[in-house]
Amino acid sequence: MAGLSTISIEVPSLSENIRIIESFIDNAKEKYKLNDDIYGNIMIAVTEAVNNAIRHGNKNDSSKNVTLSLSFEAGLVKFKIKDEGNGFDYHNLPDPTAPENIEKPGGRGIFLMKHLSDEVKFWDNGKEVELNFYMNQ
Repeated sequence: MAGLSTISIEVPSLSENIRIIESFIDNAKEKYKLNDDIYGNIMIAVTEAVNNAIRHGNKNDSSKNVTLSLSFEAGLVKFKIKDEGNGFDYHNLPDPTAPENIEKPGGRGIFLMKHLSDEVKFWDNGKEVELNFYMNQ
């Protein structure tokens, strides 16, 4: 496909590897000249997704990897985050803004992803999440 460029990185499921993901996103910002608004949204949404993959998908098992790929087409940046876990039921997620959930520490990751990305899609029983960001140029 003309104009399609994909780069990817694979990291073991260790929370300290989030900094590697942040560097990956920083490099993408430079390479694709992402503006600051979209960059901030990407940084938060993608690191949340990778964190979820490490903690919930792979259960902090460092023998399992998380793969992050980025593809860039005209006007669209697409991130895919894949773990080696069992997946989850992404159709029945508790609403973190509901009164009964406000005090709970978890449950905000996907909520944040949906608010910061233009599109969120789940594949392979939730083992892969796709975050799409449209470029406003």
